[in-house]
Amino acid sequence: MQQQQTKTQLECARAGIITGQMRQVARDENRDEQWLLDKVAAGEIVIPVNPARPEQKVVGIGTGLRTKVNASIGTSSDIRDITLEREKARAAEEEGADTLMELSTGGDLDWIRREVLAATNLPVGNVPLYQAFAETIRKYKNPNKLDPEYLFELIERQLEDGISFMAIHCGINRFSIERLRNQGYRYGGLVSKGGTFMVSWMEYNDRENPLYEQFDRVCGLMKKYDAVLSLGNGIRAGAIHDSHDRAQMAEMIVNCELAELGRDMGCQMMVEGPGHVPLDEIGANILLEKRMSGNAPYYVLGPLPMDSGAGYDHITAAVGAAHSAWQGADLICYITPAEHLALPGVEDVREGVRATRLAARIGDIAADPGRREQEKQVALARRDMDWQTQLELLMFPDKAAAIRRSRRPEDKKTCTMCGDFCAMARGRSLFEDDVRGDKQGGL
Repeated sequence: MQQQQTKTQLECARAGIITGQMRQVARDENRDEQWLLDKVAAGEIVIPVNPARPEQKVVGIGTGLRTKVNASIGTSSDIRDITLEREKARAAEEEGADTLMELSTGGDLDWIRREVLAATNLPVGNVPLYQAFAETIRKYKNPNKLDPEYLFELIERQLEDGISFMAIHCGINRFSIERLRNQGYRYGGLVSKGGTFMVSWMEYNDRENPLYEQFDRVCGLMKKYDAVLSLGNGIRAGAIHDSHDRAQMAEMIVNCELAELGRDMGCQMMVEGPGHVPLDEIGANILLEKRMSGNAPYYVLGPLPMDSGAGYDHITAAVGAAHSAWQGADLICYITPAEHLALPGVEDVREGVRATRLAARIGDIAADPGRREQEKQVALARRDMDWQTQLELLMFPDKAAAIRRSRRPEDKKTCTMCGDFCAMARGRSLFEDDVRGDKQGGL
């Protein structure tokens, strides 16, 4: 394996060193290198890297950058098809996901992880508690017999394979569990697999969470491979009626404190949240995370602003994701149409990525008017019935072209939506002498 670098991206930035990855992000985002260096040094931007995968795509996540989209794949105890997982990994990359999470819980988990890593150039993340508890169940028939030393060994094994960011549930502690019990549990229960198993382990063994108790050890492992530590949201709300309850907020406070401590140790840090949250609370949630964490990048799961959208939860989540991107979220974890119902297939992955990319762009152009130039060019091409230019400018030209080909109009300048009643054609004929192109944005 390639020798690990001696400094993390964060440590390099604090030493005034602009790495090759920082230069790449600055180019991709059209940002000044010194500006980017300062943001990385402050912990406001992270770059998931791992020298074990030197050819992986370079992605910056954080303040002032385009909102990124994560796609999650992985086997379950019911479906353990590695061919399907490879296809899903490739589909996520083809559709424009920025990162990928490998979240398998069924089958040979070391082999599956390595196969997925080989199938994509995206930075790959995971949740080490999944494999830790899955293999403990196989060995002892009881997840509560997890050996903490095995957990730390497993984290390093996964990092050695090339995992570039990890969702690790460090913020669950005895205090947050007490809040959960004192408030009378929840409407939506516990929905984080890793978080729920860790709560069970703590209760069964009457012990503190070893990931919280030995947080410096976790950071040391992540630093060794310059991977991003994403502080998992193990007590996130699984129903909008649980949004911002005491248990969730207790974990969020701890995670934000840990983000600061991790940065002080030179580790790249993200914070995760919030799960299910009503639309009117999303802005407040992001404000709280940014204020309490010192503006650490926020990895938003969903969020789902309603609970009754199963079957169309990729749309439900896209509404929440657009609002989140507008309010300052940095990385959005997609939701597929299969959410709450089944393990997603390849087409679910494609739809999930596309819906979330649309949402992220909606949020970005709301937050930064400078990102609206492409929308103006689409509008001009549409006004002028320049179909070729319009298609080239769209986010999903293949889908748009296929729809147009399937219902061809008599007049190629129009479409079958309006035909002879085309408002664009009639409007242009009325104001032909007044059209000034792009000098003033149109008419």
